[in-house]
Amino acid sequence: MDLSFVILVEVLYAVASLVLISAGLAVVFGMMKVINLAHGEFMMMGGYATITAANLGINVFVAMLVIAPLVVGLIGLVVERLVIRHLYGRLVDTMLATWGLSLMFIGLATMIFGNTTTGISTPITGFTVGDYQINGYNFFIIVVSVVLVLCMLAVLKGTRAGLIARGTMQRSDMAAALGYSPDRIYMATFFCGSALSGLAGAVLAPLVGLVPTSGGAYIAKAFITVIAGGPSLIAGLVSSATSFGLVSQIFTFTISPVIGEVVLLVAAVIVLRLMPQGITGRFFRGKL
Repeated sequence: MDLSFVILVEVLYAVASLVLISAGLAVVFGMMKVINLAHGEFMMMGGYATITAANLGINVFVAMLVIAPLVVGLIGLVVERLVIRHLYGRLVDTMLATWGLSLMFIGLATMIFGNTTTGISTPITGFTVGDYQINGYNFFIIVVSVVLVLCMLAVLKGTRAGLIARGTMQRSDMAAALGYSPDRIYMATFFCGSALSGLAGAVLAPLVGLVPTSGGAYIAKAFITVIAGGPSLIAGLVSSATSFGLVSQIFTFTISPVIGEVVLLVAAVIVLRLMPQGITGRFFRGKL
């Protein structure tokens, strides 16, 4: 019974981590069709913003949930105004530009913070369940992911701003004809996607040692999760994260964590081979 509870928590944690890692990219790539290869570096900057704020005496939860998303969102706003807005509809050019941005952010982070590993301790202590030790911070990540998905669903489906954003991404000409500025809507959407990336990096920062190249550990998982999810933003994000998180943790517990990571990549290849349009291209059609 104790082992079953531990496995359940670890599976939920794996799913929640994939949701967090991929949410920002789901907005930028899934909605805006911008191939952001600097997504991992936005997460890295969210981690550094959290660590810096916490070292200055700011409450760690305020640093994670408020300061880091705001800081990274503003950086994303500058990037969108200076670079991305000139490249909409040019996938290859956007990919090359964001790759260059990722290298620039890594270089700047190395200049500012150095190339040594830094981090902060988890603000929530662990506890024992029978013979097993569970990291209490995992529950915080699960809660943040659930709240994040519910908030995204509420905004995109239940607010006028979300409806306008979705409509603009599909037909910007019609949005302009109705009196809305596609340029401003794209800017606001990229800001939100960047802020979500910063939030993910901030929340995960206490679990990992942070270096300027840390973003590379997340980019593959994020793209795999978003692409395998298919055209539906939230349904695709949740369904692919659940599938890959479950498969990865099963092999992690039965064999080893390394095999679990390998199986996740293999599962993604199989899903895309069997369902080229993604999970929501085959199932959950019409869902947000």
